[in-house]
Amino acid sequence: MSARWWPEPAAGDIVWCRFPEGVGEPAKARPTLVIEVYDDDAPQYQVRVAFGTSKRTRSLYSGELLVARERNEAAYAAAGLSFETKFDLRKCVDLPYDSDWFLVPPAAPHGQTPKLGTLHPSLMLAFQAAYSAANE
Repeated sequence: MSARWWPEPAAGDIVWCRFPEGVGEPAKARPTLVIEVYDDDAPQYQVRVAFGTSKRTRSLYSGELLVARERNEAAYAAAGLSFETKFDLRKCVDLPYDSDWFLVPPAAPHGQTPKLGTLHPSLMLAFQAAYSAANE
């Protein structure tokens, strides 16, 4: 069975992804942040996504962005996350935006697409700082 290609995402979308952990390790479904969308082969999109985790969110390092309810309830709600999550912009991969890598999340807040939510505009300065730090 061939992979299903999802509709075009936008930079700033938070999507449910089988993020590749490493060589020989199975990919794990987790939230990821879309950093860039490549439309050279539209409607078969490629995306750059940043690793997301709900582990060790109390320790934030250079190149990381935290989405937490206690810091900004509106941003947390817009993200569509179940737990506070940090995104590591130093750990990004380019993947085809298809059903081999991206899945409909358990609650499917945006219908039958991988989208969980979006990065709230109030987090853009924090995103820019993390992005700059990750690309130094």
